[in-house]
Amino acid sequence: MSEELVKRAKKGDQDAFERLVLDNQNKVYSLCVRMTGSREEGADLAQEAFLKAWQGLKSFQGDSSFSTWVYRLAANVCIDHLRRQRRRQNIDSGASLDDEDSGWTEPADWNQDPQRKLEESERSRALSRGLEKLPDHQRQVLVMRELSGLSYQEIGEKLDLDLGTVKSRLARARLALRKILLEDGNFFT
Repeated sequence: MSEELVKRAKKGDQDAFERLVLDNQNKVYSLCVRMTGSREEGADLAQEAFLKAWQGLKSFQGDSSFSTWVYRLAANVCIDHLRRQRRRQNIDSGASLDDEDSGWTEPADWNQDPQRKLEESERSRALSRGLEKLPDHQRQVLVMRELSGLSYQEIGEKLDLDLGTVKSRLARARLALRKILLEDGNFFT
């Protein structure tokens, strides 16, 4: 059924494309939220992924399913967003927390431990940097498994890979990420 919808959408049928979006929006949105850690950013990036899908639909070859293709688009949109965000943070990080005139305010909710939040944030940034350094094929399976919670079989179906290949790519990706994090000083054994 989705193949027919893709054919119709490629011919400009917006209703068919809308059906494809509705069929895939939950998975794409979930991926974007997991990768960014923000519902708002996740929603914006999911919308951007579907816009890119609409714009690039004519070039979609059909080698994989539409859902796999749009899932890859969404992952790439998120990775690009995280890179841009990191660049902005590097540029904007001129203010010091020790500077009394920096405008640092106390947190509104003292029930949340600021130290823990900072550690989680640092861990998340280190993980994002580590993921960016992985080759695409390793990053893709790792994100699908660890961040999106897909089973090995689901990953194999989405990427058109056999189960053994999925398992070996995941194992290599985990080892490569661990090595990157160790080299960057962000992983303690």
